[in-house]
Amino acid sequence: MSNDEIILTPEGLRSLELELEDLKTVKRKELAARIKMAISYGDLKENSEYHSAKNDQSFMETRVLTIERMLKKARVVKNTDASKVQVGSIVVLNDVEFAEKIEYKIVGTSEADVNENKISYESPLGISLMNKSVGDTITVNAPMGIITYELLEIRL
Repeated sequence: MSNDEIILTPEGLRSLELELEDLKTVKRKELAARIKMAISYGDLKENSEYHSAKNDQSFMETRVLTIERMLKKARVVKNTDASKVQVGSIVVLNDVEFAEKIEYKIVGTSEADVNENKISYESPLGISLMNKSVGDTITVNAPMGIITYELLEIRL
């Protein structure tokens, strides 16, 4: 995979497209209205509402540019093979030490969100899981030490 590519699942692509559409249509109008209202308060030098709205506008426009660049470099990966772990796979692991099951979805770096159990294929665990099969043992060198998992299930 090229360093210039942004690897996305179909869901990740759709999420970025929806976010971009919302930013360009809804958020831009909301910020324009906030700026217009703040300007009506007068003296822009000491107008905190104006400066806050302009700051928010700057962050939003940066996000729009970031998403547009990501979409230009995007390569959508649709996994159709549940015999080996690939981007898009959902895996069920057993933590050997604590006998705990955990489920992760393997995604591109830009989609990773530990709170949603989405891990990047480039993360230490993601790298260890790629191309593994059910029944394989995976050892990961994590900040808290070496963790051993058993791969119990792979789903699409």
